[in-house]
Amino acid sequence: MAERMRLELTQEWDKTFPKSERVNHRKVTFHNRYGITLAADLYEPKGAEEKLAAIAVCGPFGAVKEQSSGLYAQTMAERGFLTVAFDPSFTGESSGTPRYMASPDINTEDFQAAVDFLSVQDNVDPEKIGIIGICGWGGMALNAAALDTRIKATVVSTMYDMSRVNANGYFDENDNADDRYETRKALNDQRTIDYKNGSYELGGGVADPLPEDAPFFVKDYYDYYKTNRGYHARSLNSNGGWNKIGCMSFLNQPILCYSEEILSAVLVMHGEKAHSSYFSKDAFKKLQGDNKELLLIPDAVHTDLYDRMDVIPFDRLERFFEDNLK
Repeated sequence: MAERMRLELTQEWDKTFPKSERVNHRKVTFHNRYGITLAADLYEPKGAEEKLAAIAVCGPFGAVKEQSSGLYAQTMAERGFLTVAFDPSFTGESSGTPRYMASPDINTEDFQAAVDFLSVQDNVDPEKIGIIGICGWGGMALNAAALDTRIKATVVSTMYDMSRVNANGYFDENDNADDRYETRKALNDQRTIDYKNGSYELGGGVADPLPEDAPFFVKDYYDYYKTNRGYHARSLNSNGGWNKIGCMSFLNQPILCYSEEILSAVLVMHGEKAHSSYFSKDAFKKLQGDNKELLLIPDAVHTDLYDRMDVIPFDRLERFFEDNLK
């Protein structure tokens, strides 16, 4: 195996949510099959003695483990699961260069690497492992569940299909060959510029200052990533964003090709009023079997499922994982 990189991890609590006194927390690292070392927060119920069911959490797309995924992980640990929230390759405290790149293959592999790690922990039952993917990582979670038979249960929260949105634009408004050609041309022109400059130009995170005519979903993102509610110094969305060519490979590498072959349990949940709900509704249509469920949450918008403890149905998540990790 490739030599593992030693990461310098922040040890102080720097999350966007308060620390729970009901769980033990520590930093851990693990590596994927490309030799990239991933940084994660491990949350363990205090006083647990038996082997536990475990859950790996990642997302939203462009966020870090100190934000929404950490909140999910800590909350599920309070409910009896051993959990890890990890930074994906090329982002946050994880390794991988160049920075701020995304890949449908490598980022799906990141979920599988988390399963590798959980499978060999002394206090984890390797037959009881699930995953949670938030926002763009919802699509990656479904892709991982279709590929990895060790994943016994998957929750997809406020999902984006990153292949679809990169190829078609928001709401499929650019779903035609001519617009895709113009997108490809712009990205390839940017590749030439980046190669000439010897560096990758950032695409910019969430707009700041917020334009007066910004659509609601942009305001929704601003309210999370650019305010005390969710801002984090390592979050791409809070700051400079992905590289302009960072998501290029999603254009012609669909990630949900075999989702209808997922045999394990899947819970797809989305805010009823979220601009992005069409991703979950359409993804759910492909899923097969009576162990699949679509849960639409009344009046909720996209980022409500990032951190709103009064909106995220953690009781439902607990029951889902208890029922399917047994």
